[in-house]
Amino acid sequence: MKHLFIINPVAGGTNKTEPVSRLIRSAMEKRPGETYEIYVTKGPMDACAAIRERALDGEEMRVYACGGDGTLNECVNGAAGLPNVALSHYPMGTGNDFCRIFGADAVRFESFEELLEGEERKVDLISCNGRYSINICSVGIDARIGTDVHKYSHLPLISGRRAYIFSTLVNFIKGIASPLRVKLGDTVFEGEFCLICACNGRYYGGGFNPVPDAQPDDGQLDFLIVRKVPRITFARLIGKYKNGRYKELPADIVTYHRGPSLLVESREKMVINIDGELMEDTVADFKVVPSALRFFFPRGSRW
Repeated sequence: MKHLFIINPVAGGTNKTEPVSRLIRSAMEKRPGETYEIYVTKGPMDACAAIRERALDGEEMRVYACGGDGTLNECVNGAAGLPNVALSHYPMGTGNDFCRIFGADAVRFESFEELLEGEERKVDLISCNGRYSINICSVGIDARIGTDVHKYSHLPLISGRRAYIFSTLVNFIKGIASPLRVKLGDTVFEGEFCLICACNGRYYGGGFNPVPDAQPDDGQLDFLIVRKVPRITFARLIGKYKNGRYKELPADIVTYHRGPSLLVESREKMVINIDGELMEDTVADFKVVPSALRFFFPRGSRW
């Protein structure tokens, strides 16, 4: 087996390439005879290309996405569907939301020794307009908030959770609803919606947990559709949404659906959140891709 460590030098706002490389070399020194490479990304989607290039020989390979949720997403798109590639996450970003699904064991992802000895399971992915997501996709105000975070995280005194709060305030002022057409099987909803999320994982946006029961390996996606409400009502409800208490919200405001797909259409281009990464289109076609990725994690931990 060979090991490919993908480092995003801009993850988390600080270049940690050298200290992380030292940790990798130290961990690999204890595994003589095993081949490894440290690859530092040069731009968007570079990680995807690097994985596919190195997987061509068919040799068994483990990939370590060293960065934030965006780095993990790039590596997911590189590894998806490749039978000889397994992937994990070494969290270095702002949110690191997918790892949160492991609860108290999430901190164990910060150890290369733990990951090198990790076990693996196949997980589902979300396909949206030709791009894969391992965690959560969304459209609406939450998508704008999540994808705008990077605009503000480099400002003085604004980083980490403060960037999410600042992005929330800015987008709240801009407006919380958009006219959309939503198709669930043979059922169609039309009107103005605050947000729509498709969940394979459980956490996004720096800790929002909309559907606590979502499972990344059950062959289904969990969808929440939130209709337009006044700003003051939205402000009161967002706490319940954040903490996975959607069942307490009125049925005429929130619709929950569990299934393989959901289609969202807009007259104008809308912001689509793909694991925190920005996509813009007039259509968001969310579909589950069962058992599409081999994911490895610290031995004994569970989601």
